Amino acid sequence: MRQQTDELRALIRGVGLRATPSRIAVLSLLREAAQPMSHGEVAEHMADEVWDRATIYRNLIDMSDAGLLRRSDMGDHVWRFEATTGNHNSKEHPHFVCTECGTIECLPEIEFKLQARKRAPRALRKREIEVQVRGLCDNCY
Repeated sequence: MRQQTDELRALIRGVGLRATPSRIAVLSLLREAAQPMSHGEVAEHMADEVWDRATIYRNLIDMSDAGLLRRSDMGDHVWRFEATTGNHNSKEHPHFVCTECGTIECLPEIEFKLQARKRAPRALRKREIEVQVRGLCDNCY
């Protein structure tokens, strides 16, 4: 546990932020999460901690701006956050969104291969895109 805390502290400091206990706790939670989480979900998981919702939200935004977290809108106008380290490190990390129950699942990594003669949008060339697949999850199918 101590090693994990030291690693998270170093990651946070490495992007120029202060490694406060609340930032370490938020980053730890999101690195262990199986799917992206909204601010409300993060606050709910941290309800036993001493930090208020505003502090948690500022931490989410600060770490997103610094590149430690990815902030995505899954089509419902709710920002969801996930760690960009570990299993979620590529910019085009894909998600599956169930159109019935709203469940969000991380999908295996995908790779876009651009054809040399085809012109692609700049965002795709720079790998600054969000990939979302929509349909019915196994429970709703």
